[in-house]
Amino acid sequence: MSGAEHATLGLSRSLFISPPALKGISTVDLAMSVENREKFLADVHVGMLGVHDPRGASAPLLVPVWYAYEPGGEVLVQTARESVKAQLVRASGRFSLCAQKETAPYQYVSVEGPVVAVDDPVPAAQHEALAHRYLDPKAASAYLKANERQLSEDVLFHMRPQRWRTADFSAFAAEFS
Repeated sequence: MSGAEHATLGLSRSLFISPPALKGISTVDLAMSVENREKFLADVHVGMLGVHDPRGASAPLLVPVWYAYEPGGEVLVQTARESVKAQLVRASGRFSLCAQKETAPYQYVSVEGPVVAVDDPVPAAQHEALAHRYLDPKAASAYLKANERQLSEDVLFHMRPQRWRTADFSAFAAEFS
C-alpha cells in the first residue's frame, strides 16, 4: 500500500511494518486458542453488537448489549422486538458481537455469524438467566419485576458463530513488565 493510499484511509504508515523491518520488534502471537476464546466470550462482558445498517451511507450500527454464550453453543442476544437493532438483525440475517476486557492486559473476542433462530416471545427462564448473569440476585429480581411489561416485548436472537477474531495482549504486555 502506498503512502497516498495510507493517507486516503487516514492511516499512519508506521502501523504497517514490512517483515524485514521487524528485526528487534516483538512478534508475539496475540490470537487466543479455541478454548480460551470460548471461555472469554462465556465470561460476563457487555458486548458490542454490530449489524449492517443500509440507511444512507452510514457505518454499521454498533450498540452495547447483554448477551449469553456457553462454549460450543450459540450467542444469544435479547432486544426489543421493534427496535432498530432488531429490525436490522432481521433484515441482515446476521450480526457481529465483540466483548473486551477494558483493563490491562487487554483482550477481546469478536464473533460473527448467521441468526439461526428467533424466540418470540422470549421464554421467562431466558429473561431470568440474562438478568442474573449481569446483576446480583436482589437487583436481578427487582429489574425483572420493574421491566416485566417491556421484557414481554422482546425477542431473542440465536447466532451461530462462524468467524472469530481474538487478541490477548498478556504475553505482549509481559515483554514490557
